[in-house]
Amino acid sequence: MKGKHKVIVSNNKLHYEFEIKRNITIIKGDSATGKTTLINMIRQFANLGNSSGVSITCDVPCRTLEGVDWELILRNISGNILFIDEENAFIRTEQFALAVRNSDNYFVIVTRESLYNLPYSVEEIYGIHSSGKYQSTKRIYQQLYKIYSKTEQFPIIPERLVVEDSNAGYEFFKDIAEKSGIKCDSAAGKSKLFACLNKIEEETCVVADGAAIGAEMEKLYGLSLRRKNIKLYLPESFEWIILNSGLIQEKGLEEILEQPEKFIDSQEFFSWERYFTHLLIQLTEGTYFKYQKSRLNPVYLHDRNKKAIVDSIEGIKLEKGD
Repeated sequence: MKGKHKVIVSNNKLHYEFEIKRNITIIKGDSATGKTTLINMIRQFANLGNSSGVSITCDVPCRTLEGVDWELILRNISGNILFIDEENAFIRTEQFALAVRNSDNYFVIVTRESLYNLPYSVEEIYGIHSSGKYQSTKRIYQQLYKIYSKTEQFPIIPERLVVEDSNAGYEFFKDIAEKSGIKCDSAAGKSKLFACLNKIEEETCVVADGAAIGAEMEKLYGLSLRRKNIKLYLPESFEWIILNSGLIQEKGLEEILEQPEKFIDSQEFFSWERYFTHLLIQLTEGTYFKYQKSRLNPVYLHDRNKKAIVDSIEGIKLEKGD
């Protein structure tokens, strides 16, 4: 499944309107914020149709996924937007993660918990709030808002970098940092970031793949609020940074970067991070810029190329004299 899909769910009292553009969208929030009501309305429409008093407008089918037969149901549907409430314990299982990985559907999961089995984006974690835009005597307009949008005040001038992985991205940032007198550490995985940061006192910038770090955000964001020395830089991925730097000249690349949802098949790519890695490898195969994730091609550290990449990283002072 590809693309951006607008969903409108309404009855005579409530009106929900939002867009879905990735395979996994998370809706968080406390009780009485309207999360479960949204699920109930979609369920009512699926069971009773127009007689439910609920109207659903979308260019692909919307339905709930729940109960003990969820896996059987999922195997037999394609091209749906599936809404799942947190009361369904299967969302926390590796079995469900594998099913999502192989599914040609989009998933909207309503949960207060972080789901560490799923690689969802920091950009697709939402809360719900009420707006007066559609208010009448009884009708309330329910909007989704990004919980972690604009998490930092830029520019960041770090004394230390902590990079999520230990692969090509870490090699690049380590080289930049060493030449600028900045310490650079690898957390050796997103699940280890929180523990790594707890030990650090310097002004620190975390560099991690925003496309798949959603489950860690509650802890990381909370830490950044408590500890003012922790700043978060969360691009889609290191590969996305390179593609966005202008080094790779390819017809159609600009459109891909502007509207990735039009090109990324959710059944083929579990996260956008995996897509951008695949795309960079594909576009540079057999060229001077040949890319592999496990080890950085030294070409990317040549002065001209390195400068192009660093210049595309907005908001962080990484080199002396910037």
